[in-house]
Amino acid sequence: MPALAATATPESTMIGVLILAAVIATLCYAFGCWLWPFGACRKCSGTGTRRSPFGRAFGLCRRCHGDGRRLRVGRRIINSLRELHGKGTR
Repeated sequence: MPALAATATPESTMIGVLILAAVIATLCYAFGCWLWPFGACRKCSGTGTRRSPFGRAFGLCRRCHGDGRRLRVGRRIINSLRELHGKGTR
């Protein structure tokens, strides 16, 4: 029986380490979204322009409207939680 108790300990600590790593990664991503709320548009790669099908004419990107930046998913979540909190305190 002592062998079973000794083998159960590293598994539980490994799960704890994985949970701690997931929490740290989530907090780092949330901090990054707070500092840098915008990312480059994936459709136009941050240029804000798009080419015509034949490659001669340019136009504004439809997703970012020519800005070249999009609001990150994490920042959208932060904004919606902030709005939900604001509605609850009024």
